[in-house]
Amino acid sequence: MAFVLKVFGVALMLSGGLWTLQGLGIVSWPADSFMLAERQWALYGALTFLLGLFLFRRGNRAR
Repeated sequence: MAFVLKVFGVALMLSGGLWTLQGLGIVSWPADSFMLAERQWALYGALTFLLGLFLFRRGNRAR
């Protein structure tokens, strides 16, 4: 179970980080993404990243 929490946590942190950077207009990949420079996606990404961090840390404690 700890391994699964860590894997999902990392996946959420990576996608949340990308969404945040796209929403802030820092990353413009892919060029036709609807998330580019949209502040709401920066917020969604930050929340997703925090959820992933929580799951990852929870997986570290579940040993």
